[in-house]
Amino acid sequence: MKDETAGHQAARVQSHLDQVLAPFGDGPVAQAMRYAVSGGKRIRARLVIEGARLHGVADSRALWPAAAIEAMHAYSLVHDDLPCMDDDDMRRGQPTVHVRWDQATAVLAGDALQSLAFELAAHPDGAQTDAARADLALSLARAAGGQGMVLGQALDIAAETASQPLTLEEITHLQTGKTGALIEWAACAGPRMAQADHAPLASYAQALGLAFQIQDDVIDATGDAATAGKAVGKDATAGKATFVSLLGLDAARARAETLVEQACEALSVYGDQAETLRALARFVISRNS
Repeated sequence: MKDETAGHQAARVQSHLDQVLAPFGDGPVAQAMRYAVSGGKRIRARLVIEGARLHGVADSRALWPAAAIEAMHAYSLVHDDLPCMDDDDMRRGQPTVHVRWDQATAVLAGDALQSLAFELAAHPDGAQTDAARADLALSLARAAGGQGMVLGQALDIAAETASQPLTLEEITHLQTGKTGALIEWAACAGPRMAQADHAPLASYAQALGLAFQIQDDVIDATGDAATAGKAVGKDATAGKATFVSLLGLDAARARAETLVEQACEALSVYGDQAETLRALARFVISRNS
């Protein structure tokens, strides 16, 4: 993916989020919400926009679910960083929300961002039909909730005190929820808006989500905090099983490359029109933050 294209999309999503949050005022929760949605690579939002383009959905409409998934992702990070969860002080190179403000503000900002995500997914300026908007909201609830991301988070927390490290199959199941569920929703939002078949993009996203998490494990094992923008080496310190600890560094990287090849192959039905999504998949395993 060309840097200027990625940067332009990220800027458009940020501008849209800024406009949406403008009426929220300037209290601590509103400030923390804006802080939480700023920055980042906007991979999920770009998946929404590119998937929508493949199905003839205008960018102006796709921006709504693109902003929705970024709000949902930001909420998950705010809560994940709390002392009762992963207890992180840095995110995207800046103090986490509970450090910048306090824990209560972080909880409330996360709650408000989660609600905002559903509002944006169901916004009438997004998908054109009531059925498509309802499908976006329903599928987002399932992806983010107790059968998706939250389940993955719960399994991850349980693994920290388990008597035995997780197996490769168990880690794959965990990460399918924790990381993969929202990535899959983002990739499938475009065809959902068009009320089209989302199976090809679901297959793409399932492979992409695992590759994304493997690269996160690689970064945690080999990266530095300054580049990653967050603490690294925490998994090894905690004795947690990861793709890297179970497969080894080289085999984990090879597995991520194979998954990216599978993701790209899933896009064959779209031909050259999906080249941006292929480039995005390759970027996912080349990043260092």
